Parts: sequence; C-alpha cells; structure tokens
Amino acid sequence: MPKWAYWKPEEWKNKGELVKEIIEHRLGWDITDFGSGNFEKVGLINFNLRNGILNKPGKNYCEKIIIVKENQVTPLHTHRIKVEDIINRGGGNLVIKLYVSDDKFNLTNESVTVKIDSIPVMVPSGGTIILEPGDSIYLESGVFHEFFGEEGKGSVLVGEVSSVNDDNTDNIFHEGRHRFPEIIEDEEPVYLLVNDYDKYI
Repeated sequence: MPKWAYWKPEEWKNKGELVKEIIEHRLGWDITDFGSGNFEKVGLINFNLRNGILNKPGKNYCEKIIIVKENQVTPLHTHRIKVEDIINRGGGNLVIKLYVSDDKFNLTNESVTVKIDSIPVMVPSGGTIILEPGDSIYLESGVFHEFFGEEGKGSVLVGEVSSVNDDNTDNIFHEGRHRFPEIIEDEEPVYLLVNDYDKYI
C-alpha cells in the first residue's frame, strides 16, 4: 500500500498540489455497505491504487485492491462504459453470478460469454463462475455481476484492473442500490475515505 494510505487526517492538511491527483482521481480507501445498513452482509472494502478521469487525457486505466468476506455480497450491477478484469489474488474462492443486459441495461435470459484467463466460457443467465486463487474473469460493460466470498473458504483478496472508474456516473445497480454509504459521523476518522477528502482537506 502507498504510504499515504495510513496518513492521519491532520497529515493531509497543507499538502496542496502534492495530493492533487490523489484527491481528483479518488484514490484511496472506499468502504461501502451500498446503502444496506448491514456491511457484513452487503458490503465491500476497496482501495483505489490508480485511476484516471473519464474523458480527460492521461491515465485511461484503474487498479484496485478489494477485500471480499465470506457471503458478503456486492449487489448485482454493471457499468455503462467500464470494462474490467476481476482477479482472485489469494485467500478463498470468489463466486460471481452473471447476467447479460439489453441495450437499455435490462436483464435478459440470454447466456453470457465471458473470458476466464482469456479462455471463452459460456454461462447460463443467472449462472455462477467460481474464481479460485489465481483465476481471473474479463467483464464487458452490460454484463451484470454480483459476487461474494464462498462460504467456508475464507475472505478473498481481489484485484481489479479496468478502464477508468467513475463511481458517480458509470454504475447501474439492478435494485437501485447506493454506491456510497451514509455515514453518521460520531467521531473523527482514523483514515480518510475517498468521500472524506472534500470535507477534511
């Protein structure tokens, strides 16, 4: 992890231009319950390592580290633009449920063809793929996916390599979930989340 991942809120102050890219590109900690109010059941820990900005020159890619707990669901969603590789870097097994959408992002009953480590695999609508450590899946925009750690196998360390990530405009959740949590601030944060930058810096 970069050293600034562990900066206290006061260490971010007066950094000015030094942290401009971190803030503008929304790099850093991103912990969410997708508006569920139950992080252990529906939630995710992301750390955004690298990212660009949509429709701007420069970096046109994103890299994340993700921690997925057993039976902790990331709800069914797709992206308008983003394509991504989801990689099981270690730990348990990652279960991914798949659907393909039509041009208006409605679910269909069609089979889904994805690439597992560059090899095409056809999955029935609503079917699952299990990624063991070392396995990866390539997902195109319009492919809805929901994932969680397989029960009894432990938490999963996931890597994501993708085109530019924009969580404010590019996500489509099947059940209208919120991408970011509503946090009641009852004490100062230990480390800043990406959505804390505007408030604390």
